[in-house]
Amino acid sequence: QVQLVESGGGLVQAGGSLRLSCAASGRIFSINSMGWYRQAPGKQRELVAVITSGGSTNYVDSVKGRFTISRDNAKNTVALQMNSLKPEDTAVYYCNAAIRQRLVSAWANYWGQGTEVTVSS
Repeated sequence: QVQLVESGGGLVQAGGSLRLSCAASGRIFSINSMGWYRQAPGKQRELVAVITSGGSTNYVDSVKGRFTISRDNAKNTVALQMNSLKPEDTAVYYCNAAIRQRLVSAWANYWGQGTEVTVSS
């Protein structure tokens, strides 16, 4: 009933930029935090950036100053602008959102299907 659909991944050279987008759709009453995670081959999934409904943001240290997360509450979308990309940023990036489907519903965590980002050296 709720879907998160990502777009914007691809192949880029080191130093380049990519912009990831994620749109939430379906039965949505409200969205709390939205964020981006990534999982590189052989590694655990890690939080990259998160943004609250009020606009507060937090980033993993390795992307601070290079990545910017933003959201449009009216459109239920979140974006990740990635600049100065490095080969170590190569991973599958997943959109995440804490969503409540009805006023009386509990918050639930939803994930997108993932979009691959490859940074060549």
